[in-house]
Amino acid sequence: MSFALGLTGSIGMGKSTTAGMFADLGCDVWDADAAVHRLYGVGGLAVAPLGDQFPSAIIDNAVSRDALKRIIAETPDSLKVIEQVVHPLLARDRAEFRKSARSDILVFDIPLLYETGGDSLMDAVVVVSVSGEIQDSRVMERETMTPAQFQQIKKNQMPDAEKRARADYVIITDAIDHARQQVQNIIKEIKSRGGYA
Repeated sequence: MSFALGLTGSIGMGKSTTAGMFADLGCDVWDADAAVHRLYGVGGLAVAPLGDQFPSAIIDNAVSRDALKRIIAETPDSLKVIEQVVHPLLARDRAEFRKSARSDILVFDIPLLYETGGDSLMDAVVVVSVSGEIQDSRVMERETMTPAQFQQIKKNQMPDAEKRARADYVIITDAIDHARQQVQNIIKEIKSRGGYA
């Protein structure tokens, strides 16, 4: 039995970079965003059911995220319908990963881990965090992000302070070397417990 470690954090906190550090140190990582891309791509399991509900969201036999964003903006209730389709498919993808993964520690990179109750499925949770100033500058460096979009995303996410208060571990991602040292310490601490592999 492997140890299930949830990895989460608000936008711009350095979660993807931190997930890569866990992978570099031998942990198998399940990436929720990558799983959604698989489900939405040509032949993906979400294409047909979402197409039944929202025909305009399907472009070139795949789910268009931009089209879904427009649909959600125009009809906020549509988000619940989308989640009813996507969340069970994500759960299945995650379960398949758990069966096939081989490392002692499995990392589940899930942006909305707390918001969706996914933390209840984990043995422990890591939250990545950084100051609000650094978060703002990182996010606004993305050429695809507008201030309005950033505020909307933050509104849908649990506040950083609340995530940190609930976490088993907090990684401060102010510098690469500092973050990597914290990742190493967490892996060492989990392995020292024993009885998980």
